[in-house]
Amino acid sequence: QVQLVESGGGSVQAGGSLRLACTASRNIFSVNSMGWHRQVPGKQRELVATIAGAADTRYADSVKGRFTISRASAKNTIYLQMNSLKPEDTAVYYCLFGTDYGTYWGQGTQVTVSS
Repeated sequence: QVQLVESGGGSVQAGGSLRLACTASRNIFSVNSMGWHRQVPGKQRELVATIAGAADTRYADSVKGRFTISRASAKNTIYLQMNSLKPEDTAVYYCLFGTDYGTYWGQGTQVTVSS
C-alpha cells in the first residue's frame, strides 16, 4: 500500500513562508499529475496547485505569484513553497498523486497563518 507522507506544516505570521513536502513511501507508476489541495472546516476541499510532467504547473487564482509547486528529480516527492502567507491560507493541506489506477492522498498537514 502506497502512503504519501506530508511534512512542513506549522504556524507562521502573515507575510511569512512555509515549505511543504510530500513523499511517497515507494515509487508510483503511471503518475499523471501531482498536486496540493487544502480544506478549511465546514468548506469543500479546494485545489491549490498541480504539476504534470516536468514543469506543467497550474495554480488557484488565490495563490498565484505566492506559491510554487515543484517536484524532486526522484519523482516521488513534491513540494509547495508558500510565500507571503495570508490568514486566509490557513487550512489543512493535502498532497495527491493521480495515476491511471486511482488517486493517492496524504494524511494532511495543518498550516496556520496568524495576522
